Amino acid sequence: AFAYNIRNAIQGTYPAYTINYANALVARGLLAPALNPVASSTVAGTILFTWANNISELNANPTDLALIAVYNPAKNQAVYLGNTSTRVDGTQSVTVPNSFTGDHVQCYIAFITEDGTVISNSTYAGAITVA
Repeated sequence: AFAYNIRNAIQGTYPAYTINYANALVARGLLAPALNPVASSTVAGTILFTWANNISELNANPTDLALIAVYNPAKNQAVYLGNTSTRVDGTQSVTVPNSFTGDHVQCYIAFITEDGTVISNSTYAGAITVA
């Protein structure tokens, strides 16, 4: 993922580099990625991730586990959540620190097989403001 991010997510010229968060990967692998992921926050300190069930695609399995990443650039902090919801669940709620309230965060989702041997590329679920 590091080599990919250097080529695709880092923009600008020295010393004014920026990150294109929509192009960044936090996971990279061969498993089918999330389909149509969306992140939203309407409840204080909570981010809701939703995605479409795509078990009919490639090597997607109903038992694949969601891996969630939320990055807060203003605080240079990340929250990770894994092994909770399955691909067919289509939703996962993530609690973030109260200090994230009002901050603009970057949201990503990936999947990993139940046995932990194969992972998907992460998919960008959007930039949102935490309620």
